[in-house]
Amino acid sequence: MNAKVTGMDPITTLRSEVLFERAEQVIPGGVNSPVRAFRAVGGTPRFIARAGGSRLWDVDGNELLDYVGSWGPMILGHNHPHVQEAIGVALEEGLSYGAPTEREIVLAEKVLQAYPGCDQVRFVSSGTEATMSALRLARGFTGRDLIVKFRGNYHGHADSLLVQAGSGLLTSGGGTAQSAPSSAGVPQTFAALTLVADYNDPEGLEALFATRGYEIAAVIFEPVVGNAGVLIPTAEFLAALHNLTKQYGALLIADEVMTGFRLAPGGAVELLGLQPGLVCWGKIIGGGLPVGAYGGRAGIMQQVAPLGPVYQAGTLSGNPVAMAAGIATLELLAQDPPYERLERYGRALQEGLENTFHRSGIPISINRVGSMITVFFHAGPVSTYADAVQSNTGVFKQFFHGLLLHGVYWPPSQFEAAFFSAAHGGEELEYTLEAVEKVLQNSMHEKTG
Repeated sequence: MNAKVTGMDPITTLRSEVLFERAEQVIPGGVNSPVRAFRAVGGTPRFIARAGGSRLWDVDGNELLDYVGSWGPMILGHNHPHVQEAIGVALEEGLSYGAPTEREIVLAEKVLQAYPGCDQVRFVSSGTEATMSALRLARGFTGRDLIVKFRGNYHGHADSLLVQAGSGLLTSGGGTAQSAPSSAGVPQTFAALTLVADYNDPEGLEALFATRGYEIAAVIFEPVVGNAGVLIPTAEFLAALHNLTKQYGALLIADEVMTGFRLAPGGAVELLGLQPGLVCWGKIIGGGLPVGAYGGRAGIMQQVAPLGPVYQAGTLSGNPVAMAAGIATLELLAQDPPYERLERYGRALQEGLENTFHRSGIPISINRVGSMITVFFHAGPVSTYADAVQSNTGVFKQFFHGLLLHGVYWPPSQFEAAFFSAAHGGEELEYTLEAVEKVLQNSMHEKTG
């Protein structure tokens, strides 16, 4: 990839098109996770052949500067040699045992060291498992049935969480009625156990607790939302979360599947000064392999089987290869913390984008926390779900495809955060901003209102 964007190089997507047509015959929609299908932006998804550092290469040989990062895990960049080496050692020893290993202890110790408010952690195989298990534990611990989530927050695809969900459901327009399922197949009786509030609306949350507070087992939230685009919490909203859950005896669950170890060594808990009862992790703690986890105070976690009555299990939980990848990743983050570099890159990227769009006359609003960023095609500030859904998705489509033609792989949805990694540097920044400039000059003509 050249440091300068001089024009639109000839590209071919023939192999991706053939593979997508083939995939549609055997996989629903041709993909194993909905947003990958490009339904929100149109066109054919790129099938990836390999990755390294800040780059992807598709099956047609096109080089892409990556701002998806496997939706968050690749904070070190793709295929880091230290992580690869650790995986190789683990592979030589075996793939799965169905029995405990030392690596599980080592990774647990590293996670808990970064999150001093947590005493114990239980590993699972996905973020969905982590949030589902944390909610079951919260209900078992409190003896209550109701949970509260926030409109546009996405916590995985467990039944009780697919209510007013973000991520792919927001992208596809699913779910608009309070306490109504966002997906077919979720019984209304399950949805009725989930109360929905508005993110960054402390008064609405107070009103909800005033009427149902002593029935609420837990409030689960994305500390920094990444699944409605990036939304940033206000100090008043965070204060209300802490005060109300404490007052009414509900647990506060921080869903750090996306933000854990990305925003700071202790994630959003450290960055925002949170005091949750339970925390959920995923993505980065697996180093690119499938890992999730939930943890909290010993008095809560010891309600989990085999010590307590809350059952949760998994054949591949604590998989030795995945544990090795997670250990290697957290070792590197501790040895050479990238957070200041990521902040500098993010600040320069945000300022460059704002200046470029200002010159173009296309109004945008950019939200960023650390290495998570969203360009909303919306004229005013975006702090709530209601603000986010006012974005001009038609203009976003032009932006996305323009960048893709210039070799920049941005998330294929207005309502997903973009991520960058420690492998992104000056060359990547220059290339990105020049690509945006070219896109605005050549591809985008419609103006947002």
